[in-house]
Amino acid sequence: MVLAALGSLGGAAGAEQVSDTNSPYSVSARLDFRINIGRYLYVRVGPTGAGLATVAFAASATLPNAPTTAVTGNNQPVPWNGAAPSFSTTASNNVLPVQIGSNAGTVSLQATVLSALSNGVSTLPMNSIAIASDNAGLPAPALPAAGTGSASTVTGTAFGGLVTQQSANWTFTFTATPAMRAGAYSGQVGFTASVP
Repeated sequence: MVLAALGSLGGAAGAEQVSDTNSPYSVSARLDFRINIGRYLYVRVGPTGAGLATVAFAASATLPNAPTTAVTGNNQPVPWNGAAPSFSTTASNNVLPVQIGSNAGTVSLQATVLSALSNGVSTLPMNSIAIASDNAGLPAPALPAAGTGSASTVTGTAFGGLVTQQSANWTFTFTATPAMRAGAYSGQVGFTASVP
C-alpha cells in the first residue's frame, strides 16, 4: 500500500538504487547537490549608520608680500603689491571610510555629479575636488567636472578575484584659485558600484 502511494507521486525525484548479489558485497549510491548562492553588491561612503556624509572646505585668501590673511570687512588695511592672492584651504570631515563588497565578479566604481557646486549665481566644476585612497585595491574614481566620470576597478580579494571585500579611507581635497567667485557653494556626488 505504501509503495503504491509513493509510486503515484509521479514526477517526484527518485533515489539511485544499486544492488549486489555477489560476494564480497559492496554497493554505493550517488546523490546530486545543487546550491544557489545569490549575488550581492554593496557600497558605503562615510561612517556606518551616519546617513549622508558632508565634506566641507573653507578657503581663505592671502595677499602676496604680506603674511596677513585677508580680513572680512570694509577699509581693512593690508599691504599688497597687486598680484593675485593665494588660497589656503581648511577641510572638515574630509577623510571618509569607504567599503565595497560583492560576490559577483569585477566591481567598477563611478562618480556622478548629481547637483553642481553652486552658490545660486556661480558654479564651480566638481573636479576641483580630488580624492585620494589609502588602499590601491579600492581606488577612488576621479570626480568629473559634470555628468558621470570614468570608472575605477576595485580589486577582488578571494576566489580568483570573484569575491571582493575592500575598505579604504578616502581623503578629499579642494584647491581654490583666484578665478573662483566668492560665496558658499554646495553640490552632491553619487558613487555607483556595478558588476557585469
